[in-house]
Amino acid sequence: QVQLVESGGGLVQAGGSLRLSCAAPGSIFSFNDMGWYRQAPGKQREAVALISSGGRAIYADSVKGRFIISRDNAKYTMYLEMNSLKSEDSAVYYCNVAGTWGKGTLVTVSS
Repeated sequence: QVQLVESGGGLVQAGGSLRLSCAAPGSIFSFNDMGWYRQAPGKQREAVALISSGGRAIYADSVKGRFIISRDNAKYTMYLEMNSLKSEDSAVYYCNVAGTWGKGTLVTVSS
C-alpha cells in the first residue's frame, strides 16, 4: 500500500512560518501532479496549493503571496512553505500525490 509521510506541522504564533513536507514513493512521485489541502474543524477539505509534474503552481486566493509549494523530484518530497500565518490557516493539512492521501499534519496558529 502506497503511503505518504507528512511532517512539519505544529503550533506557531500569528505572523510566523512553518514548512510542511510530504515524502512519497518514487513510483508515484516523479510524473504526477500533487498538492496540499487542508480541513478546518466543521469545514470541508479545500485545496491550498497544487503543483504539476513540470513545477507549475496554483494557489488558493487565501494563501497567495504567503505560501509556496515546491517539489524535489530527486528526494521524492513535496513542500509547503507557509509564511505570515493567520489564525484562519489553522487546520489539518493533507498532501495528495496521484490520488493518494497522507494522514495529515496539524497546524495551529495562535493569535
